[in-house]
Amino acid sequence: MTGLTVTPVTGKVGRQAFLKVPHLVFAGDPAWIAPLTLERAQHISEKHNPFFQHASAQLFVAWRDGKPVGRISAQVDELRNERHKDATGMFGFLDAIDDPAVFRALLETAENWLAACGMTRVIGPFSFSINEETGLLIDGFDHPPAVMMGHARRWYGPHVEAAGYAKVKDVLAYSFDNSKELPRGLAGMLRKVEQTGELKVRPLSKKNLARDLAILIDIFNDAWSGNWGFTPFSQAEIDKLGADLKLLVDEGYIAFAEYKGEPAAMAVTLPDINQAAKDLKGRLFPFGVFRLLARLKLKAPQAVRMPLMGVRRKFHGTPVGSALAIAVIDTIRRYHVARGTTQAELSWILEDNLPMRRMIEAVGGVPYKTYRIYERKLAATASGDRTA
Repeated sequence: MTGLTVTPVTGKVGRQAFLKVPHLVFAGDPAWIAPLTLERAQHISEKHNPFFQHASAQLFVAWRDGKPVGRISAQVDELRNERHKDATGMFGFLDAIDDPAVFRALLETAENWLAACGMTRVIGPFSFSINEETGLLIDGFDHPPAVMMGHARRWYGPHVEAAGYAKVKDVLAYSFDNSKELPRGLAGMLRKVEQTGELKVRPLSKKNLARDLAILIDIFNDAWSGNWGFTPFSQAEIDKLGADLKLLVDEGYIAFAEYKGEPAAMAVTLPDINQAAKDLKGRLFPFGVFRLLARLKLKAPQAVRMPLMGVRRKFHGTPVGSALAIAVIDTIRRYHVARGTTQAELSWILEDNLPMRRMIEAVGGVPYKTYRIYERKLAATASGDRTA
């Protein structure tokens, strides 16, 4: 580790170094798309990100000979730990050059910070929470990251595992060709339920955004409550989500399905801003912001991502539940095809959520990326014992 130090991020200079690291690590990677620097700066800001209203975090940068060579975050989410009661901290924003010593130093620094906070286990990466960027890319390196999804170099996973981390869960991203019609059997099943008059699908109403946002979150909390690692959104995070959706999407990007008059399913898509911004190299100024807005508003995006889809738990495993899921997905699919958008990513999906995986694959989704969530116990960290 000669010449290698890891320091906590403080002040503007430290934050700039933290944001600069990916540009150094991914230089020469044709699949990487630089995130918008302004958005990332606000994401790590306690002032702008409501995550910090229920969590604490510390950012770190690794330096060698005065140059940044890696970064990591360590965070404790009280909202998560109130639900799971397992004294678990998290790491995230892990990027570093191809050097196991750098990964080891970054992870050890994060572990020590979490142990000092009373945590006995660490999982990650999450940047910052499971409701944001989740997992470390371990397969699918040749494909650019979709909006709000991470990217990695091939050496990340091996170096993390060499530092004593083990897999706790994989999550998958599916590629979806919007232009493909529903398979005949599924289309027939959907029509059969629709003909009863008991299933109705409608788009988001921006005029009634507060009402529809409350419905969306209520379905999400019910549908996802049994999923591994589930953490509910705080009210401040819900408010921010509503503001973002109002800015980014037209009403047809979101669909609600009602069954017998009850809101029972929802699906949300986002324009893949990464595709629209890939030539901006993270810079919005002086003219990038106008180019980005023009691309988002004047022309349908090349691709979209579906980050949220849910069906109320009481319908899980039933024909009605399948029809509800297919109805919201196909409604949004047809909306985007009519506008000229033919590609989508459905992500992320837990590897052991077999009913959802089967349904996505039945409508034509193909798994094309795998992200891994790692864990490590912290009990022996303070003594320097890093035996797995």
